Amino acid sequence: MKHTYHIHGMTCNGCRSHVEKTLNGVEGVVKAEVNQEKAEATIEMASHIPIETFQEALKNDGGRYSIHKMGEHRHHHSAKKEEKPKGRGTGTFYCPMHCEGDKTYDKPGDCPVCGMDLVEEQNLASSTSSGQWTCPMHPEVVKDKPGSCPKCGMDLVPKEPDLSAEEKNYKKLLRKLWLAVAFTLPIFLIAMSEMLHNNPLYKVMEQKHWNWVQLALSIPVVFYATWMFFERAYKSIKTWNLNMFTLIGIGSGVAWVFSIFALFFPDFFPEQFKTEAGNVHVYFEAATVILTLVLLGQVLEARAHSKTNSAVKELLKLAPNKALKVVDGKDVEVSIDKIERHDILKVKPGDKIPVDGVITEGNTNIDESMITGEPVPVDKGEGDQVSSGTINGNKTFLMKAEKIGSETLLSQIIHMVNDASRSRAPIQNLADKISAYFVPVVVVISVITYIVWAFFGPEPAYVYALVNAIAVLIIACPCALGLATPMSVMVGVGKGAQNGVLIKNAEALETMHKVDILIVDKTGTITEGKPTVEKIGAFSNGFSESEVLQYMVSLNNSSEHPLAEATVAYGKENDVEILKSEGFNAVTGKGVEATIKGKKVALGNPKMMAYVNVEITSKMEAEVKEYQQQGKTVSYLAIDGNVCGYVVIADKIKESSAKAIKELQNKGVAVVMLTGDNQETAKAVSDALNLDDFKASMLPEDKLKEVEKFQKEGKIVAMAGDGINDAPALAKSDVGIAMGTGTDVAIESAAITLVKGDLQGIVKARNLSDAVMKNIRQNLFFALIYNTIGVPVAAGVLYPFFGILLSPMIAALAMSFSSVSVIANALRLRKSNI
Repeated sequence: MKHTYHIHGMTCNGCRSHVEKTLNGVEGVVKAEVNQEKAEATIEMASHIPIETFQEALKNDGGRYSIHKMGEHRHHHSAKKEEKPKGRGTGTFYCPMHCEGDKTYDKPGDCPVCGMDLVEEQNLASSTSSGQWTCPMHPEVVKDKPGSCPKCGMDLVPKEPDLSAEEKNYKKLLRKLWLAVAFTLPIFLIAMSEMLHNNPLYKVMEQKHWNWVQLALSIPVVFYATWMFFERAYKSIKTWNLNMFTLIGIGSGVAWVFSIFALFFPDFFPEQFKTEAGNVHVYFEAATVILTLVLLGQVLEARAHSKTNSAVKELLKLAPNKALKVVDGKDVEVSIDKIERHDILKVKPGDKIPVDGVITEGNTNIDESMITGEPVPVDKGEGDQVSSGTINGNKTFLMKAEKIGSETLLSQIIHMVNDASRSRAPIQNLADKISAYFVPVVVVISVITYIVWAFFGPEPAYVYALVNAIAVLIIACPCALGLATPMSVMVGVGKGAQNGVLIKNAEALETMHKVDILIVDKTGTITEGKPTVEKIGAFSNGFSESEVLQYMVSLNNSSEHPLAEATVAYGKENDVEILKSEGFNAVTGKGVEATIKGKKVALGNPKMMAYVNVEITSKMEAEVKEYQQQGKTVSYLAIDGNVCGYVVIADKIKESSAKAIKELQNKGVAVVMLTGDNQETAKAVSDALNLDDFKASMLPEDKLKEVEKFQKEGKIVAMAGDGINDAPALAKSDVGIAMGTGTDVAIESAAITLVKGDLQGIVKARNLSDAVMKNIRQNLFFALIYNTIGVPVAAGVLYPFFGILLSPMIAALAMSFSSVSVIANALRLRKSNI
């Protein structure tokens, strides 16, 4: 019999194979197959096995996965999602190697797969939690503003923010490192003194007694400073998630246990293991030096990790702690988390804008470089939007709070960067495949090394065999391979955020590098997206220009389309009376219609006129053609079945569009414009920008079909747009790029968002993708070539030719710095020019 169950908690292929192995290990199971994409397990069993048996098996295997009957997992999943992590900031921790995809944990510790220290996600909650005051004598007293302690009367002092988990871990590792060095150094000196002629230490006491001293000194190193490595090694073997710590634990553990055995049972060993004095040579110095050097690597990694998310930390610094709230005409300083929607806030020159909102009084210029990457301040006046974290210029203004807390642009940027940093790029699959076989292969090579040296090596053959086998285990570094991709992605995504390019996931970052066709919309993408009415025209059929304008304004008053807003604004400037409309209907990609004063009124492009069965005569087309050839948009007005007039709307091409398109074309990207506008207008814009191709009068479904057509031709398609019309094509394209100035639905459909909403941002995205992919390939090359060369050298392949052998201690030093070198190379992306 067969049953299908839902599996919760799988995030990668490693999870799938692990769950499958566990389920197949349950007694009575004939065969279990697990599908990661569907999150399902199909289990064939000789006789019925209660689901509780499988649940218990997964629980005993670490409890990371759970099994449920089909249809019962949703409640479980949602409940999990609603759990609030504990700790500072979000308290969300993740593995820097993304062993289980984007899975997070609610407390610090070790990754259950690779054993590495979990990293804390940086979040606005932690950066804005300061700005509080406490009593130096009574730390439990915490106030939002300065004053005196209610218990002792002392002046309150600013409260220092708690150390992050990242900083705590670094300091803990550093303390352990200094302790390890303090005990390892004398062990090393005792061992190295054996090379001295007439060793002065032997005048104090015999070598066998110094060996016992080395044992005593090694105990704090092994059982305190570096014991975590052995815990991780044990856990990795128990769960069969073999990793770097498996090799370190086996290698250094063998050296230390061998030395203990040599001290207690020296007669067990053959003569070649013994010194001239008859003592068995011990390897306490090798074990402790190896462990101390690995610990040094962990300290350096912890410090380097803190720099990989420096971009997020810089963004967090933009968030102010305080704001000036206007209450009954008075300025009151409040904590940022006390601000509510519709509060009126005062922003003084040089202050950071506390939340997203709109200017209600005054004008100024604002430095938005921290979120757009553009250094030139932007002029703002009444009615203009302002974003949290940007810096006010030289004038004071009042603003109304509209978005607070996690709703602000800054908070959304940080959230998106964190999510993207934890996502997996497809190129990482290569490293995953290699890593799956890496540790077992290294262990086998180590065993072969021992056998070959024991049988064919020079005397003392067994000593050479032991030392070289340990060197092989120690020098191999699967972590360098595992870190190669995620470190570059993390730094690259942060770099993009600082330049106004928001990456939703690592896959988009990788795919952008391969794009060979970019499809762009016209309005709001190539053009400014701020249309203005240039002319109102009336055809000679009984309606004047003023009446045509009144009907247009009255009809458009219910629409949110940019062209409609331009018409309404023009009508208000000319004091047009707005008539009541009924039965308003917006026809996507065509226009709008309604009933006004009992008349059926429609406004839009030629497709809208066809939609309401109204004919546009050749004479009418000839009258508006001149405007269309100039790249301007013309909409027709029909009243009761007759075309009565038209409106000419101009939307200026962005200054940066031509330069950006040229740069993309130079990179081999063909730029194609798909617009809902008419043929003449589209051609004028295309000619002005030297586009590779264009198509006019495109409905949303037409844009979608064009994307599918290019994809069938084998092209990698990027689509850039800013409106609801673009959402289907954005979602279908290989890389959807939303202009940050556009609608929420367009941004939601896209994989990349440009904060400024400028084509130059696409150039930045392409340059960033190129730089990140180049960096990832460098990292993978470094990691692969390091292991490809390091393991054979440690095994002794150079000895027959050059007499070169690699000490396990040198191997440990090389291994420790291999991961650090990968991280250091990834950090170079911070200085790349995109």
